Amino acid sequence: MKILIDEQGRKYFFKGNDIHTKFGFVKSADITKAKAGKEVQTHKGKKFIVLDANFLDKFSKIKRLAQIIPLKDLGVFVAEIGLETDWKIVDAGSGSGALACFLANLVPKGKVFTYDVREDHLNVVKENITFLELKNITAKIGDVYKKIPHKNMDLITLDLAEPWNAVDNCVKALKPGGFIVCYSPCVPQVSDFVEALRKKKELFYLKTVEIILREWDFEQRKIRPKSQPIGHSGFITIARKV
Repeated sequence: MKILIDEQGRKYFFKGNDIHTKFGFVKSADITKAKAGKEVQTHKGKKFIVLDANFLDKFSKIKRLAQIIPLKDLGVFVAEIGLETDWKIVDAGSGSGALACFLANLVPKGKVFTYDVREDHLNVVKENITFLELKNITAKIGDVYKKIPHKNMDLITLDLAEPWNAVDNCVKALKPGGFIVCYSPCVPQVSDFVEALRKKKELFYLKTVEIILREWDFEQRKIRPKSQPIGHSGFITIARKV
């Protein structure tokens, strides 16, 4: 897949047809024969750079049914646990499949099993898996409150309304040293989940964090933070089996 990028960093995805923009259109034949890093022009003379789309380029275009976890939070999922390429992961509460797909891309030697109780969610997940050409994800109907059909997992992620109800099954499914990472939008959810973690002698509660992202504008000497930072999206709670 190829993308076109203009001087402002805006991306246009090439799907085999002419690309039409407010600056004019670019012929599909010109894009097809252009190598990565080369320029193409619209019929009005506007220049674009052609690049091969990477995973994040394609990830930005996945289909969304349920709300997905922002990139600022996905980075914490990876950094705080030291994710390795051969991990086996259970993702509970698939939603649109963004977290499962993001993790699967980072564990090419591993495996991701994602579960949701809703068929409509899983249909979207499967579409996104196909679009991103991921081969190491299995998406199924499943209720982790009742059972997690795996053993010796390295990581279990929970994006559920009542994550505390999955704690016992997480303990059974994790290997010693494995992690639970839970994503919750509300403080009461976090409080109940942390209390459930602390009642299990097999689990060590590590931390709960919230990530606020503020970008900055640089225009010569005019430097200031953007007026609309990305604020609260969710709390990330991390525990480890001992």
